[in-house]
Amino acid sequence: MTVTLEDVRAARERLNEVQRIRETPVRHSATLGETVGADVWLKLEHFQKTGSFKPRGAYNRISQIAERGEAERVVAASAGNHAQGVAFGATECGLDSLVFMPETAPQAKIDATRGYGATVELRGETFAEAMAAAQERADEPGTAFVHAYDDPDVIAGQGTLGLELLEQVPDLDTVVVPIGGGGLISGVATAMQAVEQDVRVVGVQAEAAATAPQSLKKGEPVANETPNTIADGIATGSLSQRTFEIIEERVDEVVTVDDTEIANATLWLLERTKQMVEGAAAASVAPLLAGDLEVDGTVVPLLCGGNIDIATLQDVLTRALVDRRQFVTLRIRIDDQPGVLGELATLIGAHDTNIRSVRHDRSEQGLPVGEADIVARLTTPGEAAIERIVEEIEDAGYTVREVVPR
Repeated sequence: MTVTLEDVRAARERLNEVQRIRETPVRHSATLGETVGADVWLKLEHFQKTGSFKPRGAYNRISQIAERGEAERVVAASAGNHAQGVAFGATECGLDSLVFMPETAPQAKIDATRGYGATVELRGETFAEAMAAAQERADEPGTAFVHAYDDPDVIAGQGTLGLELLEQVPDLDTVVVPIGGGGLISGVATAMQAVEQDVRVVGVQAEAAATAPQSLKKGEPVANETPNTIADGIATGSLSQRTFEIIEERVDEVVTVDDTEIANATLWLLERTKQMVEGAAAASVAPLLAGDLEVDGTVVPLLCGGNIDIATLQDVLTRALVDRRQFVTLRIRIDDQPGVLGELATLIGAHDTNIRSVRHDRSEQGLPVGEADIVARLTTPGEAAIERIVEEIEDAGYTVREVVPR
C-alpha cells in the first residue's frame, strides 16, 4: 500500500483540528545562500510541538485508531523524536502509550517522552532491539502498534510538512530532507506532486548510518546493523520496503555526510542563524556547507528537529571546534627549570588563547635528563592564532614537537 497526495491532504485536514500542532515558519538565510549560490530558506520544523516533525505522522495515525476504537493503548519504538510524537498524539487522543527506547537514547528525549504522558521502557543498545521489544508487546489485546516510518498514515502525516512548505515557498526548486527510516522524505516527496513544477527532492543520510544509497544500488532495502552517528535521530539502520519504493520512485538524489560535516553544520547554524538543532536536522545543511551538493534557484533544507541534549551538544561542538583548529594540543620540549611554564603561559595568553589543561611529561622514552615536555590543551580563536603562538614559542628558544587536534 503506497501513499498518495490525497492521503497527505486528508492528513492535513486532521492536523488542522489540533491547535498544538503548528505551522512552522521558514526563514531566509542570505549567508548560506551566498555560500552555495542559491536562494536559501530554512524550514524551522524544530519549532514544532515536541521539537520535531514527528507529531504530524503520529497524530494522523493515532487519531484514526482512536476514532475507530481499535485500541486503548498504542505501542511504539523510537530513538527519541517519534517517542515524543507518539506520547503527545496518544495523550491528545485520550489513549495510553508505551514507548520502547534504546538504552543509548539521550536522557533529554527519554524525560520529554515521559513528560508527554508515555510509559517508557529502555531495551537494548540499538533502535532495532527496541523495535523488536515493541512489536512483541504490540501483540497484546487492546494494543496498536505505531511504526516510526513504515506506516502509510504516518508517512501521510509527515507529508503535511511538504504541503505547508509549498504554500510558504511557492517557487521552490530543491528541498533537502534528512533520511532515517525514510518516512519524512517519503511524505514530503509525495506532497511535491501537488505542484506543476518539477521540485527536486534530495535526501541526506549520515555516512556511518547510511542505508538508502546501498538500497537504491541493490534495488531492495539494505540494513545497517551498526549505525553509529552523532545524528541519533536518523540512526535507524534501515528503510522499510514501503519507504524504499517511494524513495526510489519520487526522490531525485541521495547524498551522505560524515559526522564532522554534521558537527560543523550544527555549529554553523548556532553561530550564523541562532538555531540550535540536533544532528539529524543539521544533516540537511551539511552537504550545502561542505560543497557536496550543487544547487541553484530556491532551496529549502528542512531543520527537522531540535531535541539535542547538553552532553551530545558538547560532543558535537567539540568535534566542530577541533576541525576548525580551535581546540588543539601542543607538545613543547623545555629545559625543566622553574619559571618556564609561566613564560609559556604568557606567550600563549597574549594571543587570546586559553590553556584548558597542562601537564609535565617527564617519562617519555629517550627524553634527555633535565628536559621535559609540556603538553598543553588550548582553546584558540582559530588556525592563525596557533601559527603565531608556535612561531613565538620557537623564537623564544623552545621546540614545538607536535601540534594536534585535541
